[in-house]
Amino acid sequence: MTTPTLTTDMLRKINAYWRAANYVSVGQIYLYDNPLLKRPLDISDVKPLVVSHWGTTPGQNFIYAHLNRVINKFDLNMFYVAGPGHGGPAIVGNVYLEGTWSDVYPNVTQDEAGLKELFKQFSFPGGISSHVAPTTPGSIHEGGELGYSLSHAFGAVFDNPGLIVACVIGDGEAETGPLATSWQSNKFLDPLTDGAVLPILHLNGYKISNPTILARIESEELEQFLRGCGWAPLFVEGDDPDTMHELMATAMESAITDIGRMQSTARNQKNPTRPRWPMIVLRSPKGWTGPKIVDGLPIEGTFRAHQVPMLVDPEHLDHVPLLETWMRSYRPEELFDASGRLIPELQELAPKGNRRMGANPHANGGLLLHDLKMPDFCDHAVKVSSPGASKACDTAVLGEFLRDVAKLNQSDRNFRVFGPDETLSNLLGAVFEVTNRQWDAREVNNDEFLAPQGQVLDSMLSEHQCEGWLEGYLLTGRHGLFNSYEAFIRIVDSMFSQHAKWLKVCLELPWRRKISSLNYLLASHVWQQDHNGFTHQDPGFLDHVINKKADVVRAYLPPDANCLLSVFDHCLRSRNYVNVVVAGKHALPQWLSMDAAVIHCTEGIGIWQWASNDQGSEPDVVMACCGDTPTLEILAAVSILREHLPELKIRVINVVDLMKLQSASEHPHGLSESDYDSLFTQDKHIIFGFHGYPWLVHRLTYRRTNRNLHVRGYKEEGTITTPFDMRVQNDLDRYHLVMDVIDRVPGLSKAGAYLKQKLQDKLIEHKHYINKHGQDMPEIRNWQWDPRQGRHDGKVSIEAMSGIESKSLATKPEILRKAS
Repeated sequence: MTTPTLTTDMLRKINAYWRAANYVSVGQIYLYDNPLLKRPLDISDVKPLVVSHWGTTPGQNFIYAHLNRVINKFDLNMFYVAGPGHGGPAIVGNVYLEGTWSDVYPNVTQDEAGLKELFKQFSFPGGISSHVAPTTPGSIHEGGELGYSLSHAFGAVFDNPGLIVACVIGDGEAETGPLATSWQSNKFLDPLTDGAVLPILHLNGYKISNPTILARIESEELEQFLRGCGWAPLFVEGDDPDTMHELMATAMESAITDIGRMQSTARNQKNPTRPRWPMIVLRSPKGWTGPKIVDGLPIEGTFRAHQVPMLVDPEHLDHVPLLETWMRSYRPEELFDASGRLIPELQELAPKGNRRMGANPHANGGLLLHDLKMPDFCDHAVKVSSPGASKACDTAVLGEFLRDVAKLNQSDRNFRVFGPDETLSNLLGAVFEVTNRQWDAREVNNDEFLAPQGQVLDSMLSEHQCEGWLEGYLLTGRHGLFNSYEAFIRIVDSMFSQHAKWLKVCLELPWRRKISSLNYLLASHVWQQDHNGFTHQDPGFLDHVINKKADVVRAYLPPDANCLLSVFDHCLRSRNYVNVVVAGKHALPQWLSMDAAVIHCTEGIGIWQWASNDQGSEPDVVMACCGDTPTLEILAAVSILREHLPELKIRVINVVDLMKLQSASEHPHGLSESDYDSLFTQDKHIIFGFHGYPWLVHRLTYRRTNRNLHVRGYKEEGTITTPFDMRVQNDLDRYHLVMDVIDRVPGLSKAGAYLKQKLQDKLIEHKHYINKHGQDMPEIRNWQWDPRQGRHDGKVSIEAMSGIESKSLATKPEILRKAS
């Protein structure tokens, strides 16, 4: 006869702890007062508006209790990721029972008054949300939007060899695309250097009002599916508490023992062979231990248990005694003493100190965060003897810088590059000089840069997984970046939104320590689609990002490689932001020396004096640009204007930090009204070449004094064509920009008539040429900025190249280089 895993006494205690968690969960959902039911329940004890979800809660309480037991038995470093959408009552309740909630929020004490406060704050104005939010200690995963729990869990254990993340996956969540793909994450986990994820698939059978697929297929089919994904599932199924406790305890011990054995084998024998990691499938009734029947309708085990299983309000006063009966079924008088404190023998079941899942420091990653060891980005500077005299592929230059970042931090194992098979395509391949792609699946001849260990995770063609892995990595105290094609970063729009919201809330919680910023590098952008076409053209991520809170989001569009280096050095050093950097990978002119680039990027916006000719006077027109391609076309347009209309006074402004355009009252990077007017004037026409959709610039500047703003950017035109023709189709080319100036600047319509006709002829010539030759005209391909246009005293000075007036220029670049 097999010896039970649980002794009779432990079975009694763990069941009591589960009852306590269920009681506290129901109290959070319903109660405003009378937390221990010391008097008969009255409608005045119930919240006026009851909003929450019960269905997943008892199952998660069951899981949490058993995880506590194995943490104690095996001295595990573990925390909990709650994937089901609204399991807030369970996680909050368990974090309270283990004492962490009171440590973080001292006003929620371990007594009757504390229970009352805990209950009242839940889904209540001024309180906490019904899902697992940043306000919940021990959480790195917000349960509102489904699909990302498993990828977050894997991100957390990369480079964390001593950590286990227990990831509970709801069967509704398992139907989402990101979660369905994330089962494959086990092909990227190195048993030598990474931790382990213990997935617990919670099958309670229903979503809001529909059954779930994985709960309705045959057990054999489900097992085959999970085994086909590389897992070794252990099944815990039933509804009798005593039986289920024994089954769960046995499965938990088996899983933890298997994980330890697999890691020990890999680490002691230096064997990187991918194990078949264990997971648990828990099949239990939805709304387990809740009301069986209400108003003649079955509740437990049906979709009706998903949210609030019964209404308790002045219109349903007959439900008050039903609620009281339900809560008393957990026998609270056996669980809490007279003061409202959990009895000592149950307190002993919770782990202590940082072994409590709510107190695990990995779930408050800023506690563990260390600065990256950073190389001097100036060592990678592109030599620029004069503006536009040399060309470079900006992201290729950045790749060499990232290679050095990776190398310097290899021993600390706290920096990774993520991307959906685009690291080479985006010209960041220099990183493979010092590291490999991490890959634990089979290798064959001709594979490149694959190894069981590596600082690059880009071998999975899923933006969702890369985003989720990186978020989990950052939230547990490490650093990284996500490189992607610009158009396809839109796939993770919603994931970005959730992370930005998480950061926003964390800024309001003093106990949440700051984490490393989420850094996006968007390359292969809208203006570089020589062979891809319309499907690959979408700069709208910038519009989406700018919707978020100003204290969280940043957007940078460096015009050349030296500016890109300066910007990215800043981004990798920053904390608690989402930084979006858009950069090109094709060879383009380089405009600024490194010293000038550092000044320009530190300012974020500036007049390029070497390209302007309005010194000492008011400009007739302001030519502004933001982004590498718009900068090229604006400068080419300026060169045409200065050659053919030399009396025209032109001011050229380049924008690196997009948020500079917004008012200082709206964004901390924004320009004051006086500074904006000083740059752009109050009434002169502004011809603005922008990387993205034109209306974003209008939106950022709509409150400014100068209303004469004319933005040229992407307007949903383009196909497989030449680089210059992409600009022509969207009116961002130099010819259209010059004609725009002629049409708008007072007095130019006559003086510029012949030039305008010439440019219209050029556009026709361009179209004929590309249709015949398949490439842009030589005068486009070979165009260079004429350095004579930027000379004032026979040379191009640092002041001229930076476009920023500065005192003590001998020292400022060095100071700003460190600051950036």
